[in-house]
Amino acid sequence: MAAAGPADFDIGLEGEALKLTARGDWLARNLGRIDTRLRDFEDDSVGRDLIIDVSGIDKLDTAGAMVLQRLFHASEPRGGASAIVGASPGHEALLKQVEPHLAPVAVSPGRRNAFLMMLNRLGQGVVDAYFASLQILSFIGLTLVTAARVAALPKRFRLTSIFYHMEETGLNAVPIIGLMCFLIGAVIAFMGAKILKQFGAEIFVVEMVAIGVLRELGVLLAAILIAGRSGSAFTAQIGSMKLREEIDALKVLGLDPIEVLVLPRVFALVLMMPVLAFIGAMLGLIGGGLVAWRSLDISPALFLVRMQESIAMSNFWVGIIKAPFFAFAIGVVGCFQGMQVEGSAESLGQRTTLSVVQALFLVIVIDAFFAMFFLEIDY
Repeated sequence: MAAAGPADFDIGLEGEALKLTARGDWLARNLGRIDTRLRDFEDDSVGRDLIIDVSGIDKLDTAGAMVLQRLFHASEPRGGASAIVGASPGHEALLKQVEPHLAPVAVSPGRRNAFLMMLNRLGQGVVDAYFASLQILSFIGLTLVTAARVAALPKRFRLTSIFYHMEETGLNAVPIIGLMCFLIGAVIAFMGAKILKQFGAEIFVVEMVAIGVLRELGVLLAAILIAGRSGSAFTAQIGSMKLREEIDALKVLGLDPIEVLVLPRVFALVLMMPVLAFIGAMLGLIGGGLVAWRSLDISPALFLVRMQESIAMSNFWVGIIKAPFFAFAIGVVGCFQGMQVEGSAESLGQRTTLSVVQALFLVIVIDAFFAMFFLEIDY
């Protein structure tokens, strides 16, 4: 018998059969060094008769026996010349003992404390939100610096691109925003009519519609629809360019992607959002006025007179003032997420979804900030 030593083997032929001659100590601690060679041999031996000579093995444990049986059965032995030979009585008994256990055993997943998993997920979400906030703030700073540099050299403004995106994000969005605001104004008036009729105060539906639409809902609905329509489109467009390496091509040409791709979209959105908010507010008033006319017999003339008498112009300006801030947040987030796309269409889809979610979140946060601010200054 060969002297004890590290597990090793030789490969040869015996007739038409492959022959593997094992030697040394086939113990668990020695098998790692020859594992790659063993697996390569498994692939080569498939479909061929295999003879494994274990007479040179000095020490054998269950790990070594499992590996030998795995080698033997991996060749799909057809009988005949295939065999494990040269085993001592103890080794033969061990080889027979492990043979029924070659099939992999399903491992049950470890049980974890649900409360700790929830805390871990919550903590990871907070950490991710913190770093995402830093990245977005950094991108906002980069956008503002680039905008200042372009403003110092007006000839660098890409007017063609700005007008194109004004049409895409503004003009083409008028039908859907107008329809939604019209319907929301009608719904507010209808709900107000149902409730105020009980108190004989139907006339106050004018204040309900005018304040709600002019101050909040007109601009907020416009921002929500633009976040879902244009913000996601910005992410998809820039993300597709990122996947096709067009942004890298811009850098090679000496062009700044922020100046070429981001600023025209943000400028266009900032310019068009007040217009969309105005259109939405007007159509919301028309929708509310029509419902008041049909349900409460408040004529359009009475509706307008009552609105002029009781509604301050400040309610209109509150909505218009918020519009550019909403637009800036939506545009920056959409472009930022597009720049973060990497590697695959799956990443593009994830970033597009994240763009809409983050834009809507920022719109609501900004709206809440303005609500508290105007409340403090009594405006």
